[in-house]
Order: sequence, then structure tokens, then C-alpha cells
Amino acid sequence: KLTHFYLFMIHTVTEFVLLGFPGHREMQNLFFFLILVVYILTLLGNGAIVCAVKWDKQLHTPMYILLGNFAFLEIWYVSSTVPNLLANFLSETKTISFSGCFCQFYFFFSLGTTECFFLSVMAYDRYLAICRPLHYPTIMTGRFCANLISACWVSGFLCYPVPIVLISQLPFCGPNIIDHFVCDPGPLFALICVPAPVIKLICYTFNSMIIFGPFLSILGSYTLVLRAVLRVPSGAGRHKAFSTCGSHLVVVSLFYGTLMVMYVSPTSGNPAGMQKIVTLVYSVVTPLLNPLIYSLRNKDMKNALRKVLGGLKISQST
Repeated sequence: KLTHFYLFMIHTVTEFVLLGFPGHREMQNLFFFLILVVYILTLLGNGAIVCAVKWDKQLHTPMYILLGNFAFLEIWYVSSTVPNLLANFLSETKTISFSGCFCQFYFFFSLGTTECFFLSVMAYDRYLAICRPLHYPTIMTGRFCANLISACWVSGFLCYPVPIVLISQLPFCGPNIIDHFVCDPGPLFALICVPAPVIKLICYTFNSMIIFGPFLSILGSYTLVLRAVLRVPSGAGRHKAFSTCGSHLVVVSLFYGTLMVMYVSPTSGNPAGMQKIVTLVYSVVTPLLNPLIYSLRNKDMKNALRKVLGGLKISQST
């Protein structure tokens, strides 16, 4: 009888409630408007970079092709959470189905993992360009660049099926309230009915490996870049070398800084409010800032964006 009761309880949770950001209706409407504006600007900014890289032949180099793919990734990354968040602001029930929750979990973390890999590959590209400039054209060929891009996308989406299957098979027998705006493993683990220390350890170890692996690769690349730049005799040469890496370093700092606070030390017991704010920064704010960071610090990108915007104005006028 206990077994039958237990099996019945396991299947009682068919949907979750994402509390999101609490507040009265006027506050919810304000949040909706602000996030909607940020989302639209993110799509426009990253979309402009994708179009600039595609249409301007001067940007058909590995560095900008990687940047174009990164901007394309950011469009999907922010779209994996924000539309549901916007709907949540307007919803009275704030529910998401069991399968919908884990589907969001998969795409959000797969795209985030792909972003980690892309940041690592972009750092490697800068290392080759600065530390091995004579060999750069023969190493970073179009084919090799395409292989790196494909590896980032494929490996990013192959990393999370196993952890998600493990978590989804755990018994969720109520309550079904997730104090977050995304289906995150931390709040989900809090809702399971039985202790699962092994699966928790596997998932947290896996998250740390995915975060620290690319991060150490980035750190190694820029350590070699810094050592090479400091050997450049002229100040103008050092400034030029640093300017090519500055934008990428700012993006890496923003993304990894918030990511590590959230996932590297899961036992630290971050309050739910802090988890939401940190997640909002790296999943919504950072994709908005990235096109600004790259375009404002790069003359070639600014010129390409002017051409794109100029072409749009001409097409609209005709």
C-alpha cells in the first residue's frame, strides 16, 4: 500500500508555478515593460551585428565570424527565458508544464554552455592573432574556424541531456512552487521528495567543470597574450593589441562573474532574491550589453553597422 501511495504521489506534479518577481499588479506591469524593452533592444543589437558580419565582406574574417555567431547565439539565449518571463508577468497562475519546465532547462543551459565554449574559442583566436601572427592565416583557416564553430554548437547541446534526464526522473510530489523565474536545478532539487545526494553532486560537479574548463582555457590564452603584449616595445603597439582583446575581456568578466556566483558554490545558500537578480544579469542584461561593448570599442564593427543602418534607411525610403 505504501508503495502504491508513493507511486501515486510521484505523479501528482504535472506543472510548476514560477513565482518570478513578486509585487502588486502595477509593479508587475512595470517589470513587464522594462524587460520587454531590454528584450527588443537585445534582439536589435545582436541582430545588427549578425547582419553586419553577413553583409560586410571586410568582416569575413575568423574574429568577426566568431563574433557574428556569438551574437546569433545571444539572440537564442535570451529568447530561451524572456518570452516565458514576460508571459509570467501577465499571468495570474504563473504555471509552466512539467515538460515545458525541463525543456526550458535544457535550452537555457545548453545555450549557456555553448556561450562558454564560444568565449573560449574567441580567446584562442585572439591568442593566435597576437602571439603567433605569422602563423595565424595558416592555422585559423576558414575551414578550421567553421569546425570550431560547429564544435561549440554541437558540444553545447550534447552536454545536458544526461543531467536533465537524471533530475526529471526524480520524484516531485509537491509542493510545486519554484521561487525563481526560470527552471533552475537548485530550486528543482528543493522540490524532490527523496534525498538525492549523488545526483546533486553529479550535477554540481558537472556545472563546475563546464564553467571552469572554458574559463581556465580563457585565462591561459590571455596570460600568454599579456606576456606577449608586455614584450612589445612601442606603446602604440601595446595599445593596439590590448584594444583587440578589451571588448572580449569585458564580456568574459560580466558573464563568468555572475555565473560563478550562481553555480560554482551551490551550497552557499544564496537567498532566492539574490539568485533571481544574478540570473537576470547574466541571462538578460549581459546579452543586451554585449553588442554595445563590441561595437563601441571596434572601428570596423562601427563602420559596418553604419553601412547596415544606412542600407536600411535607403531601402525604407525607396
